[in-house]
Amino acid sequence: MSSPLPPLPDSSPTASPTASLAAVARLIDVVAQLRNPDSGCPWDLEQTHVSLIPYVLEEAHEVADAIRHGDDSHLAEELGDLLLQVVLHAQIANEENRFDLTEIAIGISEKLVRRHPHVFAGAEAADSAAVRASWEAIKAAEKAQLPAMSSANASATKSASPLSDRLAGKVRGQAALAGAMTISKQAAAAGFEWDDMAGVWAKVHEELDELKEAVQEALSSGDKAHAQEELGDLLFTLVNVARWCQICPEEGLAGTNQRFLDRFSRVEAALGGELGGRSIRELEGLWQQAKAQIRAERDAPTNP
Repeated sequence: MSSPLPPLPDSSPTASPTASLAAVARLIDVVAQLRNPDSGCPWDLEQTHVSLIPYVLEEAHEVADAIRHGDDSHLAEELGDLLLQVVLHAQIANEENRFDLTEIAIGISEKLVRRHPHVFAGAEAADSAAVRASWEAIKAAEKAQLPAMSSANASATKSASPLSDRLAGKVRGQAALAGAMTISKQAAAAGFEWDDMAGVWAKVHEELDELKEAVQEALSSGDKAHAQEELGDLLFTLVNVARWCQICPEEGLAGTNQRFLDRFSRVEAALGGELGGRSIRELEGLWQQAKAQIRAERDAPTNP
């Protein structure tokens, strides 16, 4: 039989830290009951760290989307969904006597204290750039203090490509677009860089031509592997364009997705939700009308 849950604590914006701790404790109890082998939820009981990976990524992206739209109630909900993922992973690990939420919280708190000596240890940091430099230096020192391998193993496994190895570890948990930007920045900082923007554009056109050829081959042979590789090469080069322009490709694509949906919804509405059987000329005309309407609404003066 399930144990009764603690009452809901104060959830007002001015709630005390004690109320926040009580709310987190209640969430831990809820998740523990969902994972109870005798009375829990069958779906929750089936979950593992691996099976939850898509949900962690999905919830993180939904948090980002809520931030972009500036909707506080939506953001609070999505942050709760993301917090649930953390508590679920902690519960699963705790059931296997590996670690728990307490260990997670202690670990991140100690890391924050170590890496902010300008806040907790009397050091100085003039600006955010100094903070980032200090963070990276402390992070590197922490890694150097990890238990060393035996000298024989160390020499046998010494990498001939240390930057590549570090990047491989850094980007493995990132989405492909973010990973491409990380690799691009680090490679450029190491000297693997074009002389000017013209070189970047030349590479874009080269990759686009190669993609066109690969797509034509794929249409003839049915083998899409080469076309997929060339598509990746083009996308990676476009990420470099974004880096040179100091713009964010993730934000750019997210904005395009939203603009497409805004326009597409108007095309659908104009056709009563039925797009089948319409000519591309008619659809393109409605698309341009939707663009014009959205631009006019955006540029219209607002009443004081």
